[in-house]
Amino acid sequence: MPGKTVCYVQRVSLLAIGAALNTDKSRNQTDMTTPKFKPGVSGNPKGRPKDKTPATLLRKSIMGDMPAILNTLVELAKGGDVQAAKVLLDRVCPALKPQAMPICLPVNGTLAEQGGEIIKATLSGQIPPDLGSQLITALAHQAKILETNDIIRRLERLESST
Repeated sequence: MPGKTVCYVQRVSLLAIGAALNTDKSRNQTDMTTPKFKPGVSGNPKGRPKDKTPATLLRKSIMGDMPAILNTLVELAKGGDVQAAKVLLDRVCPALKPQAMPICLPVNGTLAEQGGEIIKATLSGQIPPDLGSQLITALAHQAKILETNDIIRRLERLESST
């Protein structure tokens, strides 16, 4: 087991080096185990300085030049720089998100019949698959609500009859 011996020798040598470097005799071994800060008291009561983050410092440094920077970016985009155009368009025209569209589905009948109508509408292309999935999930939640409501009614009836 030469590996374990080497690890042990390394540990001993690190402890020996630490002991040799420790010239302050006023601190004993119990001082090393006591915490530096008292429990419940922050070591940094003022917190992190507000305006010292790299992003804040960068913003402050370019704030005066912002109109010139934007004009340069616009000119580069007009000149055919695709990256400059992307930066501008990402900020001005964010990516489109799917919008909910009105749909007409019959709401009468049992939950099973309503689910069947949703599946038919999805398969025929009247509604997109993600919307069909959301509607089926909503029906499943409605079924759980009705089931819970029914159990509560039955339990109340049993308790009132006894």
